[in-house]
Formats: sequence, C-alpha cells, structure tokens
Amino acid sequence: MPDLGPHAAFIWAAYAVTFIAVLGLIVFIVQDDRRQRQLLADLERKGIRRRSAKPDDPPKPRQAKPRARKPKP
Repeated sequence: MPDLGPHAAFIWAAYAVTFIAVLGLIVFIVQDDRRQRQLLADLERKGIRRRSAKPDDPPKPRQAKPRARKPKP
C-alpha cells in the first residue's frame, strides 16, 4: 500500500465519491435504456412508428452507416 501521507483520508474519500458517482451514472443509464426500449416497444405495438417510416414498411433492423473518408491533400 503506498504511503499517501497526511492527506490519505482525503484521497480515499475522493476515490470513494468518484466510484459511487460513476456507479450511479451507470445504473441510471441502464435503467433509462430499459425504460426507453419498453416505451418504444409499446408504441410500436400500438402501431405508432417514426414519421420517416412509411405506413406499409415493417420496421427495419438498424445498420451501421459507412464512414466517409476525408480526401487526402
């Protein structure tokens, strides 16, 4: 264990607060993602789709877009 000197309590407290904050953000993001996916599934079940989708089109799986390369000078 490294010797942190007289400021050891402050340093450990700072690490603890940072760890708790990051953990809280991760939990919030996961919960929000689940809630948003559930809301989206409920809307799709009701027949409500994005404005850009045509009424006859079934929902398409999301695909990655190719990145445009910058021309070399």
